[in-house]
This record gives sequence, structure tokens and C-alpha cells, in this order.
Amino acid sequence: MVKKRCLLTPGPAPIPEKVMKAMARPIIHHRTQQYRDIAKEVNESLKKIFKTKNNVLTLTSSGTGAMEASIVNTLSPGDTAIVVRGGKFGERFAEICSAYGVKVVPIDIEWGTGPEPGTVDRALRENPAAKAVFIQLCETSTATVYRVKDIGDIVGKTDAILVTDAISGLGADEFKMDEWGVDVALGGSQKAFMIPPGLSFVALSKKAMERTKKSTLPRYYCDLGRYEKLVEKGDSPWTPAITLVIGLREALSMMAGEGGVDGFVARHGCDAEFVRKSIVDMGLSLFSRFPSNAVTAVQVPDGTDGAALIAALKEKGITFAGGQGRIKGKIFRIAHMGAITNEDLKFALDKLKETLGEQKCR
Repeated sequence: MVKKRCLLTPGPAPIPEKVMKAMARPIIHHRTQQYRDIAKEVNESLKKIFKTKNNVLTLTSSGTGAMEASIVNTLSPGDTAIVVRGGKFGERFAEICSAYGVKVVPIDIEWGTGPEPGTVDRALRENPAAKAVFIQLCETSTATVYRVKDIGDIVGKTDAILVTDAISGLGADEFKMDEWGVDVALGGSQKAFMIPPGLSFVALSKKAMERTKKSTLPRYYCDLGRYEKLVEKGDSPWTPAITLVIGLREALSMMAGEGGVDGFVARHGCDAEFVRKSIVDMGLSLFSRFPSNAVTAVQVPDGTDGAALIAALKEKGITFAGGQGRIKGKIFRIAHMGAITNEDLKFALDKLKETLGEQKCR
């Protein structure tokens, strides 16, 4: 009997069979009208996911490549950036800024909580020269969703731009780039987009695009101005990940078939509620105070070895993610994004309950 296996990590996430079949077709050349038509279709579909009128630039990189691109295209050496640090990915924004000589003003918050808009407002008033504010939509390491709209309202009244890492939340958590005043929004392929790692996405407002013309940080491969000049033609400055883009077109079609992005997000909300209720019914505690629709973080019960729990579940075909950084071994994370089904979640939660019982008996 073949053992059922469930990959329930917040990236990479499972890939639907239809997407795998699309990527298995013979490769085509990217400097052809056939590929350009695909790329143009993908750009238009991505705009609907981001909820923006702006182009969505597709880079051949992991999400961290998009994070770096958002910094080197909008800032200059010595600029000040306000960075919310509420988990590993907020910390990553700060680390990239520092690597390029950008002064970081951190807003450090308790992991599992979100930044208060008033705190961001105060940081901007205390640092009027700040050129950017960096936040997450979903801080993946803590499974926490941030109040992007409220923060956008504040940043929009200043000269700073709002950069939002929506890599894990996009397609799962509600996100409205233009309406919420987000100037740079980032996405990644291996999350709710249901394709393998290797693509990242960057959308820029007019305000942010103007900033790229003044930025003096070094860049070449990630020069977004080069991408912007070609995107509407279906071209890119460098060789794109052709197979991944073809798979992305299929995945975007599947997302549209669920009632568009709103229907897709709604389905994620239902699955997230199901997981959270099931966790609480088991007597376990959620880690995040503001849980995301993309992933749920669960506190490891007292007396339980977190690493051993994840290892035991993996033996049963269930792959959860552990904690990162200071909460390593203290939480585990269950993704419910993209192609993960309610059936997958029920199966995994049954195995979790079974495994916790076994560990208590030891």
C-alpha cells in the first residue's frame, strides 16, 4: 500500500497535476511570439492577484531576490529605512538594507504580534528623512498577518514608500496593493501560486517607480527599470525561467477558476479556520495573535520535543515546518495554501493527534 504523503510547509507547497503536466511539455524559446504571448497573459493575470493597475515584474529568483531588488532599486547609500522586525523575514529586510549601507531604524515587536500603526507613525515622525518602510503581509516565521492597509494610510501621507513582502500571504490573505497604498509589493512562486521555487514578483507604484530613477545603489541583474521597459511586450532583459512561467500561467488559470482571487482567498480563510479550530479542540495553543490564512503556527506542548514531533510525523508522511530563530523547537507550522486540500488537512491533523498521544505515553 502506498503511504499518503502531505507536504504542509509554507513553501515549497504542493504542485497540482495540471501544473506539472503544463511544465512537462517540450520547452520553447523565449525570444518568440509564442512565449511573449504567454508572458503578457501572465502579467495581466498577476495584476488581478496583486489588485494593481501596475505591471508585475517577474524575476528568476527566490523571494529573497525580490526583497533585495526592492531595496537596491529604491534606495541609495546612507538612506534611512524603517523596518518592522517581528520575525525572520522582517529581520531579513534589515539585513539586506545593512548590507547595502542603508541605515536601519528597527521597529522590534514581539514575535507572533503585528506592528501597531501608531508605532509606525511615531517612527516616521521621529525620522522624517526616512525613505521607506518595510513590512510583511504575512510574517511567515510566526504565521502572523499584519495590518497593511492601516500602515499604508500612514505611510502614504509622507515621502516614504511602503514596501510589503507579500511572498507567503499573496493569494491566501486579503491584499489590495493600489487601494491600500502599497508602493512595492513582492510575491513568490512556491507559496499559494502552486508552482516550484524559482520565480519572484515585484510590482511598483508610480511613486516607487520614480524612486528607482533616483536610487544609486548598485544593481545589474535586478535592475527593475530594465524589466519595466520590456514587460508589456512579453520580454525580459535576461533569460526567463520558461518552464516555470508556463506552469504559472496554468496555476493562475486555476486560481481564476475558483472565483478569482477573492474566491481563492475565501477558500484559504475557510481552511485556516478549520485548522485553528481543530488545533484548539486538541487542547493546543496557537502562537500568533493575528493568524494568517496561509499558515498556522502552533505552540509545542510542554514536555514535548518539537523536533521529535516533526520527525515522527514525517515518518507517517506528514511534513510540517518547525520554528525559526528564537522560536525554533517551540512551535510548528501547518500550511494551508495553494493546492493543499481540506482532505489533506484532515488527514494531517488526525496524524498529529495520534502522534501527540503516542508521545504522551512514552
